[in-house]
Formats: sequence, C-alpha cells, structure tokens
Amino acid sequence: MSGAKLVGLVGNFSRPSKSYALAETVAELAAEQYGFRTQLHDLTDIGPSLGNARHYNDLDAVARQAVQNIVSADVLVVGSPTYKGSYTGLFKHFFDLVDPLALQGKPVILTATGGGDRHALIVEHQLRPLFGFFMAHTLPSAVYAADRDFSDYHLASEPIRRRAEQAVAELGAFFPRALQHAVAAE
Repeated sequence: MSGAKLVGLVGNFSRPSKSYALAETVAELAAEQYGFRTQLHDLTDIGPSLGNARHYNDLDAVARQAVQNIVSADVLVVGSPTYKGSYTGLFKHFFDLVDPLALQGKPVILTATGGGDRHALIVEHQLRPLFGFFMAHTLPSAVYAADRDFSDYHLASEPIRRRAEQAVAELGAFFPRALQHAVAAE
C-alpha cells in the first residue's frame, strides 16, 4: 500500500450518475494498481452553500472539507458531464474557490461524459486548460465516455475501460515504486 490519497470530484448533482460511475471506475483501478485510499465527491456532497459562496470562507463546513480533501490529495480524478460543450458551472465555481497554487504539481486524471462523440473534446478544450491554470499535471490520457458506453449507470464499454487503465498506468511516473510493486505482484 502506498498510503497516498486519491480524491475525485464530479461536477453534477444527479444520482445515480454516469459521470460519477466513470470517475469511480478510474479511482477503483488506481486503488487496485497503487494502493491509494480513495474518496469521491459530487456536487451533492458539497452541499447548498457552494452556489452562494463568493469566497472559500463563505462555504459551510462540509464544503470547506471537500476543498481541503481536494487540496490535500496526492492524486485527483476530476470529471463532469458535458453541458453545451463544457463542464458544469458549479464544477467551475468550486474550483474558483480553490487557491491558484493549491494544486501545483498534483497529478490529475481528467474524465468527462456526454451524449455522444461531439462532446469528446471537453477534456482537451475545457478541463485541461482549467487545470493548466492551476499548474497541475494533467495526465496525457483523458477518459471520455458517451451515453452508449454505460449500462444502468455502470461503465460497460471495454475500450473505455482500457482507456481508463491507460490513464491510471500513467500515474507510474509519479508513483514508480507503487508501479514496480504492482508489476512484481503479477
């Protein structure tokens, strides 16, 4: 076990959620390979204070704890459903309340979901620049899944699962001993 912590944030309020299921799949794969402790949040977990907060101190205790979980994580998995070609507004607002230097150097796996293929570039044109602003290390492989890739809110697509495995394998650049341990166990 590496003892490192992976925290996920999914930018939606609905449950069950395909976006949450995708981030959860990635987090589970990472936990299996590297021994991460995992914790996932969606906007429902953050609570109602997020929408009215203009500053971090305006958040209630639950929302402030979610921010602290994100900031203290060793690895992030972030994701959002696609709305009109971008991530959700409250997802962006959550990160507006995070200190610009708080995520510097942190590895981030980007995930997103959408109705079809035309939304697939959300990870490159929306999420990657957002985390570039924070000077985080977005991993080269992002994971996008369309509605057809799910069955009853569970990832059902083997190609998307392989893409998630590829993204998780890229964490080996940040956690090489954990990767060696996982390979040796095979």
